[in-house]
Amino acid sequence: MFHDPAVVSQLKASVPVKVEDKSFFAPYSALPLRVPDHVEPMDRADFLGITFSVGSHEQWLTQMFAPRNESFEFLVTPNVDHFVRLSQEPDALAAYQRADWCMCDSQIIDLLAGLQNTDLMAYPGADLVRDMLNDPRSANRTIAVVGPQPKYFERLRQRFPNAGLMFVEAPMMQPGCTEWQKTIERIEQTNADLTLLCLSFPKQEFMARDLKDRNLTNGRAICCGASVDFLTGRQKRAPKAMRQLRLEWLYRLLSNPRRLWRRYLVVGPRIFAMFLKDQRNRKG
Repeated sequence: MFHDPAVVSQLKASVPVKVEDKSFFAPYSALPLRVPDHVEPMDRADFLGITFSVGSHEQWLTQMFAPRNESFEFLVTPNVDHFVRLSQEPDALAAYQRADWCMCDSQIIDLLAGLQNTDLMAYPGADLVRDMLNDPRSANRTIAVVGPQPKYFERLRQRFPNAGLMFVEAPMMQPGCTEWQKTIERIEQTNADLTLLCLSFPKQEFMARDLKDRNLTNGRAICCGASVDFLTGRQKRAPKAMRQLRLEWLYRLLSNPRRLWRRYLVVGPRIFAMFLKDQRNRKG
């Protein structure tokens, strides 16, 4: 109903692609993934009041590329910061609870859940987005990208030239304002199979909730935060060794202490108090 070929063509051509040095993309290079076409049901697991969908990387990719359902769906990717803020922000929690899937983005959350004999099979959102865009099926999907500046969207197209990427303008805005509504309408006009909502938490979750409430398009959205920033070199991701040691948070803190010190040294540690309280409640 909203798939206007003229609109789609204009959106695809809205940001020209230039040939540039792609060496900074090297850390994110990966062979295309080939996974089964059938969707295997995922397990469910509860941790600190959040219900997670738990599956392998292959299951997540297959789920995201599966044929559309009749209604709009979206995926949230909680990390430590989200958990702490969800405990303090009821509106954000309500939006989270509208999600169709919840995928563990954090190795720290996965570690704490493991202490309760729960395996959340963490799959960072940046890895999911990278694997999706490397997957050959992305060439047969329209993928709207909401949030990055045009020059970074251009870099993303250079990095993944075969993916069906489409640019959707999303200036600085607050939920409910006129520009917010216009952005939602632009997303709906693309009629994209997949939409990458690369906004800050909880704006991206509020936008996904609003798209679901309107239900004027039936694609899927992924609330993926800074994933595209990592894939385009705007932000540097921690080396693989630090990620394997669950120290990505430390790398990010040292990379930008002025902006992130409060997130990692004040807000983040509250997750341990939440975990201990949950432990006591489980034993009591």
